[in-house]
Amino acid sequence: MRHVAIDLGGRESQICVRSPDGTIVEEKRWPTAKLVEWLTKQPKSRVVVETCAEAFAIADGALAAGHEVRVVPAALVRALGVGDRRTKTDRRDAQNLSMASCRMDLPSVHIPSALARRRKSVCGMREALVSARTQLINTVRGWLRGDAGGPLRTGAVEQFTKRVRARYQEEGLPGYVERQLAAIDDLTRSIGEANDELERLAKKDDECRRLMTVPGVGPVTALRFAAAVDEVGRFDGAHKLEAYLGLVPGEHSSSERTRRTGITKAGPPALRRALVEAAWASRRARGSHPMVLWALEVERRRGPKAASVALARKMAGILYAILRDGTTYDPSRGRRPDESADVDWTSLIRQRASATQSN
Repeated sequence: MRHVAIDLGGRESQICVRSPDGTIVEEKRWPTAKLVEWLTKQPKSRVVVETCAEAFAIADGALAAGHEVRVVPAALVRALGVGDRRTKTDRRDAQNLSMASCRMDLPSVHIPSALARRRKSVCGMREALVSARTQLINTVRGWLRGDAGGPLRTGAVEQFTKRVRARYQEEGLPGYVERQLAAIDDLTRSIGEANDELERLAKKDDECRRLMTVPGVGPVTALRFAAAVDEVGRFDGAHKLEAYLGLVPGEHSSSERTRRTGITKAGPPALRRALVEAAWASRRARGSHPMVLWALEVERRRGPKAASVALARKMAGILYAILRDGTTYDPSRGRRPDESADVDWTSLIRQRASATQSN
């Protein structure tokens, strides 16, 4: 089998083709937009690319053409000789990748499906709008801090511009501030449209509908989770997924010293944030729910922040089970034998809170 290494670029890419014995048989630059067309004309080969923006589209085309595909993690390519001895060129990078492919079966990241990439893109575009609005609001708040009127009264972020304009209704706002407020209003409208789009997509998606039966899980969390998991069978169990998401404790031990650390924070940070926010939302909206009761027990020992992260990890396991089994959320599953289905959870929480205060 031939080994085809491609150093991808925005407009042109460098190709290095080696025979099974490692001999270079072809080297050339080729337009990136025409790589899939070129790959369809090649004999069955192992195609190696580095993770980047173009990698997964090229991987899809190579797989459709019958090739083996390895999308090498960016953290690994330096160990394979990319950028070795502080000399980095597209030609050398492609040569090193193809040589590494001849010598070993290179590890590959998961190649997400087109649906998973679309889910991720929709969520990412919305979050970019939210981030831009937050940055503009912070610039206006910085201007307000130097104003003699004092801090602005709190309220919903969607009403921020109205509160600012109401304060300066008589004297008027400077033009440079008004332009910021107009941009914030435009972004707020766009974010509202993005929220509506996400909600429509989630309601049409069977997986997301089932995920949203979990308290606190909304369209953003459901879409983010479904996009990250993509193929539930690639995880051996819920604990593997929780570790992939970076929600498990880390360890920094050496010799006779054993030291546990906070969560590893590996994996997609956007999904991890969404799960933690979902945990807080479930605690606010469903304070008497069995899952939340478990988190309150953790909070009694470790504090509210640790409890919310622990609940996010537990929710990740529940969401995994829902995708794996094709079911919806059932709060009775996982209940201890001494807990019946008709437990008055609110009374039980109050009893345990009173016992904690008395101690």
